[in-house]
Amino acid sequence: MKKTSIIGIAIIAIAIAAIISMYGDASTYESFSVAGEHPGKEFHVVGVLNREKVKYYEPKKDPNYFSFYLKDEKGMESKVVYHNPEPTDFDRSEKIVIVGKMDGDHFEASKILLKCPSKYTDEQVKT
Repeated sequence: MKKTSIIGIAIIAIAIAAIISMYGDASTYESFSVAGEHPGKEFHVVGVLNREKVKYYEPKKDPNYFSFYLKDEKGMESKVVYHNPEPTDFDRSEKIVIVGKMDGDHFEASKILLKCPSKYTDEQVKT
């Protein structure tokens, strides 16, 4: 075999290995019940903030502790703990995507992604 053929095969093998390793780390959108069945695995959970329950954030005591209650798309609710400051415009968000793992009776979020209300309404947009 030529050296170029061997190098080409090696590059293809490395690319396949990289794709397989990324696929294994990919998380999925699930509910709290599925996340609870797999406590060590990371999931994306989509839901809405339960505004009737108290959210906790006291930056003077601990600026890296924020907790709130989220209701997923199947109606199950869980306490969410986020070890970072409260995101800007958190209260204005329509939907919230949290990334993390279940830890006993609560969800440990490593990321919070917000879907905020539209900047424009149908009346304001003119074509």
